[in-house]
Amino acid sequence: MIYGIGTDLCDLRRIQATMERRGERFAERVLGAAELQVFHARSARTPARGVRFLATRFSAKEAFSKAIGMGIRSPMTWRGCEILNEASGKPFIRLNGELADWFAARHLVAHVTVTDETDYVASFVVVETQVPSP
Repeated sequence: MIYGIGTDLCDLRRIQATMERRGERFAERVLGAAELQVFHARSARTPARGVRFLATRFSAKEAFSKAIGMGIRSPMTWRGCEILNEASGKPFIRLNGELADWFAARHLVAHVTVTDETDYVASFVVVETQVPSP
């Protein structure tokens, strides 16, 4: 059963401007530890790839917060929700701390997709109720 659906559209130029103003502090505020490793690796290759990665994660977290119906407020935090990729490239959501506990207590499972184009990134999240095993 669907618990919630969230979507987000993010302008890459907005993320770039924020990075220019705040530097890496912005990335450190939004990204979890595993995401930061990917961000640094992509930024080292090409700064634009780092910004694009940050924008997709920012957008996916916004979409996730909408799907669970609470926005960015406790227990939903930027760093408590990580958008990672399987070896195949498929994105998935890994939750940490209080948010993971809150999510598990409700027997929820999330599905995420992200896409990007020249100036925009978009994310879509579906959260569903998982029937506990007997």
